[in-house]
Amino acid sequence: MAVKSRVRKFVWRKAGALARTAGQLTADRRMVPSFLIVGTQRGGTTSLHKALAQHPAYLPPRFRKGVHYFDMDYHRGHAWFMGHFVSRTKAERAAQTLGHPVVTGEASPYYMWHPLAPQRIAKDLPGVKLIVLLRDPVERAYSGHAHEYARGFETEKFEQAVALEAERMAGEREKMAADPNYHSHAVRHLAHLGRGEYIDQLLHLESLVGRERLHVVDSHDYFADPARVFSGVCEFLGIPDVPGIVHDQHNARPRSPMSDELRSRLEDHFAPYDARLADWLGHQPSWRR
Repeated sequence: MAVKSRVRKFVWRKAGALARTAGQLTADRRMVPSFLIVGTQRGGTTSLHKALAQHPAYLPPRFRKGVHYFDMDYHRGHAWFMGHFVSRTKAERAAQTLGHPVVTGEASPYYMWHPLAPQRIAKDLPGVKLIVLLRDPVERAYSGHAHEYARGFETEKFEQAVALEAERMAGEREKMAADPNYHSHAVRHLAHLGRGEYIDQLLHLESLVGRERLHVVDSHDYFADPARVFSGVCEFLGIPDVPGIVHDQHNARPRSPMSDELRSRLEDHFAPYDARLADWLGHQPSWRR
């Protein structure tokens, strides 16, 4: 079974590479992304994208949920990015069949946190809409650590990783901003607290694209009442709400409980960020209600 799985993955990667090469050659005839899901990591982005993929008006990128162009592959060029999306001819046919507009986009949850991605998005995709999912930052940190630890990118246990974060992150975002070719392991894989300091990331996005092009989804509310929240996403994207969408929680990892003492310390850390977030949202996020 392991051999068959590896063969399938190899064939899938090869097929994807060939499709992207063909797409790159016809980049000027492809549909410009209508929206991007830009964050947050471990916040439900996969679940929302899989729900959107069931919507007939959403034409997803080929072979992958997230293109990761604006963070990891910007050097490949705009034609490479556009090669992931459907042709305008196909989109026009789909819109005629459905009788309403269609959209395309992708979900790369590193975009919101990456120091350069927001500016690149604003410059290269004027008018694009951005969806942000937010999760209890304490739970997001714990889940993010488990995700990175399981993949071998994080080597320290959670409490020690949190204690080391300021030291590990010192100057790393500045280096990335100064040198587009610099890829920081710490910024991408070890920012367990930093990624959950949402308000500064949202204010940065707002300064670049405007508040009206940002749609924030509280992941707790999404999983508690998916139909209602998904309807709001559809309204934001300008596509009709449709029945029959199945909403599942994907990529959850089992974890041992966090100690009450550590949880309390982390809640205190995030409290000022959450207070500013509540002011910006106009209501309390779910984890502070």
